[in-house]
Amino acid sequence: MAISVFDLFKIGIGPSSSHTVGPMRATATFAQTLREQGLLAQVTRVEVRLYGSLSATGVGHATDRACLLGLMGQWPDRIDPQSIEPRIDQLMQENCLLLDGSHPVEFQYARDMRLLDENLAYHPNAMTVECFCGQASLFSQTYYSVGGGFIVEASEIDAPQAAGGQVELPYEFSSGAELLALCKAHNLSVSQLMLANECAWRPESEVREGLLKIWAAMGECVNNGLRNEGILPGGLKVKRRAARLHRSLQELGKPNVIGSTLSAMEWVNLFALAVNEENAAGGRMVTAPTNGAAGIIPAVLHYYMKFNPGACDDDVVAFLLAAAAVGILCKKNASISGAEVGCQGEVGSACSMAAAGLAEVLGATPPQLENAAEIALEHNLGLTCDPVGGLVQIPCIERNAIAAVKAINAVQMALRGDGEHFISLDRVIRTMRDTGADMHANYKETSRGGLAVAFVEC
Repeated sequence: MAISVFDLFKIGIGPSSSHTVGPMRATATFAQTLREQGLLAQVTRVEVRLYGSLSATGVGHATDRACLLGLMGQWPDRIDPQSIEPRIDQLMQENCLLLDGSHPVEFQYARDMRLLDENLAYHPNAMTVECFCGQASLFSQTYYSVGGGFIVEASEIDAPQAAGGQVELPYEFSSGAELLALCKAHNLSVSQLMLANECAWRPESEVREGLLKIWAAMGECVNNGLRNEGILPGGLKVKRRAARLHRSLQELGKPNVIGSTLSAMEWVNLFALAVNEENAAGGRMVTAPTNGAAGIIPAVLHYYMKFNPGACDDDVVAFLLAAAAVGILCKKNASISGAEVGCQGEVGSACSMAAAGLAEVLGATPPQLENAAEIALEHNLGLTCDPVGGLVQIPCIERNAIAAVKAINAVQMALRGDGEHFISLDRVIRTMRDTGADMHANYKETSRGGLAVAFVEC
């Protein structure tokens, strides 16, 4: 399957791409299907069944609320985050859901939102939506939220690709080795190769416009995070830190980022904290490639753009394209889903992508870029996904800041070399996949092990 940069970077809402964005897209698709098939007016009841990780951490990740909003006809890239609370409050008070935004049906949360302690075979993030006419089942569909906001319908799992439905890319690659060979054979940088592939879907002007729109959304998220203060929702009473840190850094005067490593790290930390605090609060953001790891790429790119006097829109485009190349490799050959391979698939992939993007705009050769991505991912192997209380707060917010700094360090190390190194990016990605397969389910976004349990014991 050909993967576009716009599959990896999608505008949505927090706190989770696999647990919020994906389920909202699934139920919005369900409501849309009912309308298109002329079934909407016959529906008298809707039931949502969440399985596996979607059930285990569904409330903490706002999966239940996302499903309700999707059934109301809302999409994650279009909904106003400020409208969420009023919509949910009204539904809970009236026990009435406006299906597809137009057809009222009775909805009793305790009866119709079912969090089940069982798994479906294909993926741990599974959900079934079923609607009824009286007591008779009218239509049912099972969806899998496979990470980064991607959803797969059960009917698509074993279905062959439709003839002519697959986009033919001029430079198709499924491994880092193939990517490097294509760059060398055609004398292209990684971002140039990716741009040529993106133009198989849309004109170059639309690619640039779309990427700059993504960047604008990332920037807005950072700015919101620098401005908003208070306690994050969910019950852990985690205080926002970004706004206070921002004031502290501003009081230091113009940052001497070249002469002070500590100052540089603090600004990178700041940008990552700002994004992930907004994510935890359910604000507008960009999957990069997931919400749980959404602060890493914006932090590194925001830092580069803010403190490099020569930075321009072309750098944004090149950064995101190069980052996406590595994201494609991670998704094709392992996973970007914390529920599938642990946090190494989310934060690890994002760290590797950020390193690739920064290496590209700093003039790295393709082998140096691949080396930077490999270093960044290699040192996230085995990272578990164990959110305390099922909330994308502890350790997730700080983890993004640490990984953003790690991505920059990986680039610095790679640029000091010539691109030759012992272990390839392909091998590290395969190791991430195998490590995820070996990892106990308690450490894969279920909040049943690791820090999630340690917090309770304390």
